[in-house]
Amino acid sequence: MNYQTFSEFNLVSLLSLSFSSLIDELNERMSELGFKDIRPVHGFMFSFINPNGATGIEIAEYLGITKQAVSKMVDSLEKSGYVIRQAHPTDKRGRIIVLTERGLLVMKLKEEILAEIEKCCIENIGIERMQMLKEDLTKLVSGANKGNLSSKS
Repeated sequence: MNYQTFSEFNLVSLLSLSFSSLIDELNERMSELGFKDIRPVHGFMFSFINPNGATGIEIAEYLGITKQAVSKMVDSLEKSGYVIRQAHPTDKRGRIIVLTERGLLVMKLKEEILAEIEKCCIENIGIERMQMLKEDLTKLVSGANKGNLSSKS
């Protein structure tokens, strides 16, 4: 597709295509670094539980999925060495999920890759337009979420 064809897309389609292509690049780069089993939902979860950990219920509410789905995801991530379950610091019956060194490495690499991707975008559209785009998207997201910018990234 050329630029003229893309200009005919509505805003939601353009945002969706942008997100999809950026996430695809992030996943490809993470896979090249040996993290083939990491998915976007894991990144959302890792950001939420870092640095203090979170309960399965908190993660389920944050991600908008069931506790059972979180449990399965945590089981898989624990087997791969990204997270561990620990005793809850204030609830003797509870458990919290925390990132391991491997999970923290994923977070570090993700941030480095996202910075590189953003640098490429800046090279494409320029620093001023990138800053304007980020400001405009922040306003849109803030407005859509009634001023709450707690991100799931």
